[in-house]
Amino acid sequence: MNKNMKRSLISYLIFFALIFGVLYLIQGGNQNVNMKYTEKNFSDDMKAGKVKTVYLQQNAEVPTGTVVLGMKDGNRIQFYVTDVKEFKELYVRLRDSYNVKVIFEMSDVVRPSLLEKLLPYLIGVIGLVIVIMLFAGMQGAAGGGNSMSNFGRSKARMISDANNNVTFNEVAGLSEEKEDLEEVVDFLKSPAKYVELGARIPKGILLVGPPGTGKTLLAKAVAGEAHVPFFTISGSDFVEMFVGVGASRVRDLFAEAKKNAPCIIFIDEIDAVARRRGSGLGGGHDEREQTLNQMLVEMDGFSVNEGIIVMAATNRVDILDPAILRPGRFDRKIAVGKPDVKGREDILKIHTKNKPLAEDIDLHEIARTTAGFAGADLENLMNESAISAAKDSRKYIIKEDVDKAFIKVGIGTERRSRVIPKEDLKVTAYHEAGHALLFHLLDGVGPVYTVSIIPTGQGAAGYTMPLPENDNVHVTRGKMLNDIKVCLGGRIAEEMIMDDIATGASQDIKQATAAARAMVVKYGMSDELGLINYETDNEEETFVGRDIGHHRMLSENTAATIDREVKRIVDECYAEAKSILEENVNVLHACAQRLLEKERIDRAEFESLFEI
Repeated sequence: MNKNMKRSLISYLIFFALIFGVLYLIQGGNQNVNMKYTEKNFSDDMKAGKVKTVYLQQNAEVPTGTVVLGMKDGNRIQFYVTDVKEFKELYVRLRDSYNVKVIFEMSDVVRPSLLEKLLPYLIGVIGLVIVIMLFAGMQGAAGGGNSMSNFGRSKARMISDANNNVTFNEVAGLSEEKEDLEEVVDFLKSPAKYVELGARIPKGILLVGPPGTGKTLLAKAVAGEAHVPFFTISGSDFVEMFVGVGASRVRDLFAEAKKNAPCIIFIDEIDAVARRRGSGLGGGHDEREQTLNQMLVEMDGFSVNEGIIVMAATNRVDILDPAILRPGRFDRKIAVGKPDVKGREDILKIHTKNKPLAEDIDLHEIARTTAGFAGADLENLMNESAISAAKDSRKYIIKEDVDKAFIKVGIGTERRSRVIPKEDLKVTAYHEAGHALLFHLLDGVGPVYTVSIIPTGQGAAGYTMPLPENDNVHVTRGKMLNDIKVCLGGRIAEEMIMDDIATGASQDIKQATAAARAMVVKYGMSDELGLINYETDNEEETFVGRDIGHHRMLSENTAATIDREVKRIVDECYAEAKSILEENVNVLHACAQRLLEKERIDRAEFESLFEI
């Protein structure tokens, strides 16, 4: 619990304690107030001799009043009467008729106590104090201080040269990206030689790439190499619900950067503040757009920001405003993609530098197996491996730890305790055997690394993991067709061996259909439709503010032709895959039987089945 939350809680407690204390004093401590007590109850108690004292208070200018009874058992009862005169007559009749000795007192006008007079003012003052304290705490939390003046201050965190130990040596798998940024480092170190030739350093560098590829790490490495201060902030830190706060924070950020120039400003997830203007559903004059306008002015406006380099990262460059992407603001756009097999091996070397490895671990093989992994994924893989080794009380990481971590990260934790019927296990075994055979027999899609029928945490009943030989820059038509055949292999094997088919192939069918449709509408691989792009949606995720109202129109005949071509491709792949499995049905049975016996087999054991 932070200080602001503690302050708020204490303020609430004090407020309610004062209110209850005042009410307690006004009510007279242990006095009982009975709203259901009536004059009939009073008559009954008088007749029974339970009443000891009667105190009658008449209200000012009205005949109503309040009666306070002192009972012989020690209790006190307060109730209200609508006519004081009638109640007094009732009391006299009861006293005379039943000869009850009761002490009677009467006050003409009820005079409120000092506390009753001050209570409304006291509650108002306390409430005002509480509101002021809470509001001051909110401003302190939002602006980094305890005053209203800090609300518009920048939330950027400055990392000085002495505290930044990240250099290009800690960045692996991004050789070309580092070369582009080394020019910026050289300029920050030796600006004179560039100025003599009339060159200017790029004012802004936009790092574009999927999450986890090292965009933030690259920016910190540039600052570390150049030995300059590094300001880091997230795009969402600029935006507040109060109009003008974001623009104020932008001004404050650049003002602070000027004092520490030369320096680097790094804005992570800049798409949170630099989205295309005019795309909001509530009009164009909102807080986000004012913040963006101020950022445009600061980066390349009338104000001069010498020695300030703005670096930003995003994975949605398609939704950024064109004004911020032009030269003079973000002069360079560096694509930070996922590493290739060599890059992954270099990244693994960095993340295993302080981890003891067993001799059976081959980083090159791990790099080949982890195609499509980003730097953050690889770091997570080795961290999970170290956790697995520590869990088993070992002082070093073995290959089995890496295999377990790979399954946990990529597929999900294996659920060995799950009880599965034998019939379901048999379906899964033939399903995965069908995938594995096609991986092994078709070109460009294998070889097989692991086949398993152990359920995973992501709902899969089993899995077949290939081991790509290399990272393909281009995917050929033959490779895509083979991928579709592999996807259909599980369902085909079920149909061949079992009397019925199951729902386990739903994701495979989805992938096969998506690949076939991409061949037709995106890559021009259909003989009937030719080299025309028929995509109806953007390749990137839909951005409503930009894409609403924009539709790619297709005629009904063209749409029908696309559907027909997609079905033709899938049907042809199905027929060819089935023919291959029928020719190798003995291996299919052997593989399924081995899976039922051992639950999981590796590459060597799987390939030995073809030698039987």
